[in-house]
Amino acid sequence: MTELEARFDNEMIEKVYRTAGRETGYWAAYFLRAVKREGGVAAAKRLLQKHGVSRGLQKLGAMNRLDLAMETLVLAPEYQPLFTDEERVVAGQRLEQARTVGVAPS
Repeated sequence: MTELEARFDNEMIEKVYRTAGRETGYWAAYFLRAVKREGGVAAAKRLLQKHGVSRGLQKLGAMNRLDLAMETLVLAPEYQPLFTDEERVVAGQRLEQARTVGVAPS
């Protein structure tokens, strides 16, 4: 594991799992198991292959806390080398979809 991958792995646990849990009450146990089992980068890549917006991302969107989402971490400039352009596009699209959760139509 490179230093960059290790930092990403740590942020997946500390920011996406622990901070999100403490600040929103949403403890994503399945997410944590995946990160510990596969490593942060591999878990993120696998989750980005799934279709649609996850329930966890929907919850963070409804709480206006997408800053704590895995997808936001994937899009962070410092982690760009870890992900393909396509994976980053998927992350951006999911965040955009999650922003509309709970927003009443105008």
